[in-house]
Amino acid sequence: MADLKSAFEQASRDIQTLSERPDNDTLLRLYGLYKQGSEGDVKGDKPGFFDFVGTAKYEAWAKLKGTAPEDAQKKYVDLVKKLIA
Repeated sequence: MADLKSAFEQASRDIQTLSERPDNDTLLRLYGLYKQGSEGDVKGDKPGFFDFVGTAKYEAWAKLKGTAPEDAQKKYVDLVKKLIA
């Protein structure tokens, strides 16, 4: 468990060192997995209709509702490793 937590934290630092910005779908996937892994199920109200970025982020996180934080952390670490490779 401690190994996964440290790998998750390291992946969140590593993702900031990418030479190329991932596409928007990948960024949203990363965001959703990170939030689910660090905070659990989505909280709060969905942003307003004209907040396109906020709505997209909220929906990416909401899709993972019910996913165990540990599973989300593992998927996040795996995705970051794939992007860095």
